[in-house]
Amino acid sequence: MTATVPRLAPVVAAAWPAAAEAGALLAGLGIEVTVDAAARFALAAGGAEVKARPSTVRQDWADAGAMAVTGWPHRAPVDPVGRPATVARAAGLAFELLSGTRVDGAALLGERAAIMGLRRHGQMSGGGGTRMLRAQDSWWALNLARDLDLVPALIESAVDGDPWQLVGDWSAQRPVAAVIERTRLLGLAAAALGETPAPSAPWRIEPGTAAGSTPRAPLVVNFGALWAGPLAAQLLALTGAQVVDVETPERPDPTRVTSPEFYRRLHAGHERRQVDFADPAQLRDLIATADVVIEASRPRAFEALGLDARAILARGRPRIWLRITGHPDPDRIAFGDDAAVGGGLVAWDSGEPVFAGDAIADPLTGVLAALAVTAGLRTEASCLIEMSLADVAAYCARPPSGS
Repeated sequence: MTATVPRLAPVVAAAWPAAAEAGALLAGLGIEVTVDAAARFALAAGGAEVKARPSTVRQDWADAGAMAVTGWPHRAPVDPVGRPATVARAAGLAFELLSGTRVDGAALLGERAAIMGLRRHGQMSGGGGTRMLRAQDSWWALNLARDLDLVPALIESAVDGDPWQLVGDWSAQRPVAAVIERTRLLGLAAAALGETPAPSAPWRIEPGTAAGSTPRAPLVVNFGALWAGPLAAQLLALTGAQVVDVETPERPDPTRVTSPEFYRRLHAGHERRQVDFADPAQLRDLIATADVVIEASRPRAFEALGLDARAILARGRPRIWLRITGHPDPDRIAFGDDAAVGGGLVAWDSGEPVFAGDAIADPLTGVLAALAVTAGLRTEASCLIEMSLADVAAYCARPPSGS
């Protein structure tokens, strides 16, 4: 993104891990940043200052509350690879600098687990729908929360017994590349451990044409369900944005049933609107009023309705289009746990990978997306922001600087 954020450059960032990472995120959004080991504030720009207690990468993880869902149940919790909680905390600090709204980014990682009372289960996700399995040459993750009926097609055999055991036996006889190719053909959420290389930034931003200033209370139209998209929308709502959550009658957000209290928190204060996706005119009219669109589905679903993000942005409304996918390949589906494994964002215990946190790619993507949108709204250009859960996980799985 080449446009800088008005009235904030240059930004001075402190040198402790989350503050320095916040500076790196802001620099990745086109903002001039310098790191100063003597800085009294985490971030400062002009008259804006963000105060925060300095911390280490390990302390950020402890503060996130994600230890309860990391590791084996009868062993000590373990730390993840990389610095996910530090990136989350950094995104919150940078978000506060741009918006004036304080957000504890690290705490977002453990919020759902605390509400739902989730615990660690090693190679089974906290929610129970995803597991890590062995292939001949590597580990991989599979989500079957809604797809148990596809197990016979996956293993090309009738299921007589524990489906997870049968999938594990099947994959142990095959290279991981063949396993993932089979899951892709069936449209299953699966990923090989570390298959996604770490990107230089957690987003890909394509600047568009000049679009003028943003209203004080921008309208956000959120088509995302589950966690990442709604979290980004909720953080934008905290800054004063109006949010409209869009659902179809046929496919309501499953979080409404699986975790109603968490759903209420994510959608508090939002307008809820049901739209018939069989009527593209309804969607076009709604999008035409938006300043920000959050799309969290495979792009071909919108394109099949004649809704092309770039073409719509070129017409001047909306200003920002945020597209969240599971993988860099937008036709692959993913959820937070399997996408994290794809990005290599796991913990290790006795030489084997275990899940790190609860669907951790989701809240990481949500808070980083909110930061990118907020920066975009401060410019006078439109832009397409593309993020994938696996890319974000891979970015956060990189070792901390200096390690």
